[in-house]
Amino acid sequence: MDILKQLQSLADQVEVVSVQSEATSIVFEANQLKTSQVEQTSGMAVRVVKDGRLGFAASSDAKAADKLAAHALESAAYGDPVSITFPSAQPPPWVVTYDQKIAELPIARLVEIGRETIDLILAIEPEARVNVSLKRGVQQLAIRNQTGAEVAFARSPFSISIEIARIEGNDVLILEGVDGITAWEQDYDCMALARQLGHKLEKARTLTTLPPGKMPLIFSPSAALVLALPLMAGIDGKNVYTGISPMTGKTGQKLFDEKVTLVDDGTLDGRFGSAPYDDEGVPHRRNVLIEQGVLRGFIYDLKTAAQSGVESTGNGARGLFNPPAPAPTNLILGAGDTPLADIVAGIDRGLLVEEVLGLGQGNVISGAFSNPLALAFKIEKGQLVGRVKDVSIADNIYDLLKNVAAVSREREWVSTNFCLPYILLPNMNVVAKE
Repeated sequence: MDILKQLQSLADQVEVVSVQSEATSIVFEANQLKTSQVEQTSGMAVRVVKDGRLGFAASSDAKAADKLAAHALESAAYGDPVSITFPSAQPPPWVVTYDQKIAELPIARLVEIGRETIDLILAIEPEARVNVSLKRGVQQLAIRNQTGAEVAFARSPFSISIEIARIEGNDVLILEGVDGITAWEQDYDCMALARQLGHKLEKARTLTTLPPGKMPLIFSPSAALVLALPLMAGIDGKNVYTGISPMTGKTGQKLFDEKVTLVDDGTLDGRFGSAPYDDEGVPHRRNVLIEQGVLRGFIYDLKTAAQSGVESTGNGARGLFNPPAPAPTNLILGAGDTPLADIVAGIDRGLLVEEVLGLGQGNVISGAFSNPLALAFKIEKGQLVGRVKDVSIADNIYDLLKNVAAVSREREWVSTNFCLPYILLPNMNVVAKE
């Protein structure tokens, strides 16, 4: 008997989710091919609402439907009391998230891309140790519930991760980058990330010193993750509901500089966080979270939306064995009007931060960060004059982003689903060895 029909007579609401995925991974370590593997996952997850309480169960055993139904009902007996409502059928936006060329990308081609990546880096820095991870796959999700809604979609994620280590005596330089898509764009270039990191390696050859003190700092898109991650935690509906987000209760207030606009958009063709629906069957959409410094809203899944008395924003994300929780799709920080070259040219003495060590460590939810810099360049009289070592920064993004001197016209996709510009903060404290 169909598990949805079976549970409809026993619970007030029922949701059945079927998950299938296949992922092929190629890993190079220290310039050499290390592993090649294929992983397959399939299973079913069930949520029920019975007597106002939410239950959840999941299994990878296709023959365990009766047991799965019993576990979901048992879970509901002790589950959260929440007035969640599973969605009826709703038309989604048209979003391209599946590409047969990615789904059928052969292992030999993945290996070739990895070797081309390593060759490019070694041509610039022969002593570098390069780790490369490539993954391509197919993910299929089908959602049904008691309203009659039936949602199904497929994604074909492709990602490349590169880590470069160069050690010369006591000078240790580590660079990292991650890129990802779900559909080839006509101009998508598998080697773009490698060339970008190679260019940073070339610039890093010249060393210079930097006296400590307060100075203007430019955060590159990669480094700007140290600012974006606390914002991501702050707009999470679960953190807002529990009251631990510093933004709780401040909707409509101007919290940041007017140059700060943050959007979550899961409707962009081919991007890593895109899909027609979220993992609960709610259509994805464009959510304006911060507009010219003013807090406009948060991201919610069905549960946190019900707890907060609002509607889901289409940001429910789940794994097979984890119930949904709020998560961003593609987080985009608005571009400015100033070219990066002009921002650099206007600085008499400052720092361009390219890479930060220890991202996500510390008290992220509070906005506080304290990080050594993996790669940073001294700016002197509008020119990059060399790489600086043994430099660290610490501050709080809720203070820093109240005064943003400039935001670049240029933006880059980093860490698969963040689109960030260069950000100039006018007066940051820099700790450096003299």
